[in-house]
Amino acid sequence: MSPPSAPAAAVDSGDGHLAEGQTLVVDGLSLHVRVSARRVRLGLTVERDASLTLRTPQDCSLRRAERFVRDNRRWIESKLLLSEERRQLHPVRTLYDGEIHRYLGRDYKLLLVDEPVGVGQEDDGHDDQGQPDASVRLVAGRLRLSRSVAAEPQQARKAIAAWYSRAGQRWVQGRLQPWAARMDVAEPRVEVRDLGHRWGTYRVGPDGNGRVALHWAVFQLPIHLIDYVIAHELAHVRVAGHGSDYWRLLGRALPECRRLKAELDELGRRVWMGDVGMLP
Repeated sequence: MSPPSAPAAAVDSGDGHLAEGQTLVVDGLSLHVRVSARRVRLGLTVERDASLTLRTPQDCSLRRAERFVRDNRRWIESKLLLSEERRQLHPVRTLYDGEIHRYLGRDYKLLLVDEPVGVGQEDDGHDDQGQPDASVRLVAGRLRLSRSVAAEPQQARKAIAAWYSRAGQRWVQGRLQPWAARMDVAEPRVEVRDLGHRWGTYRVGPDGNGRVALHWAVFQLPIHLIDYVIAHELAHVRVAGHGSDYWRLLGRALPECRRLKAELDELGRRVWMGDVGMLP
């Protein structure tokens, strides 16, 4: 889920209606409010960072929302406990020569080079603005990183994330259409970028067309889990939220979806999300 473009304002109890991007506080629980015209029921999500999202239809009253949160307090607390047990291990990369980085579930060693790394077989040689970019390349089974870039951890983090975004964008173009056909939904536009603590999102844009966004870190996962994330977001083309109708639809296209979700929950804790540090 993308963060609001402006600081969220807290909602006080009363007879008014909830607004997109606000924060509702109920008995000490703070919930980020997302409003959707597609929704008819309220929904709750415990995010991977243990924050809470309340999803509501338009014109949902504060009293209705507060009652819904209180009625589901036990469920929220159980999910928060589970989130704590499964919290991210937040692996940190120090970008040393020979460090292991993953792409599509396979391990590749980092190779620091003094010269521009050149264009590899799996790269187009340009950044996401179409400008030449030679700081990171996957060449002959090694992820080559310019030593001068590696010397600046934040610059290196940005360069590697941009490489994952480019590589993932190209890879997913051929993957989305078969899943869309399998689920009998229109193929939406897709983009790969940093999504914070979300693996993916589905949104309907101002033009009425659907858009799927995938986190660049997804492309470290094995292919079958990337497919699960894609199918998970495509199911939202038909059903908002994660109620029984949603899981029924996803289960028809992907019968093993519950097992894959559990596998993603476990393996996802070990995925590098971009944290970098210095060698001791």
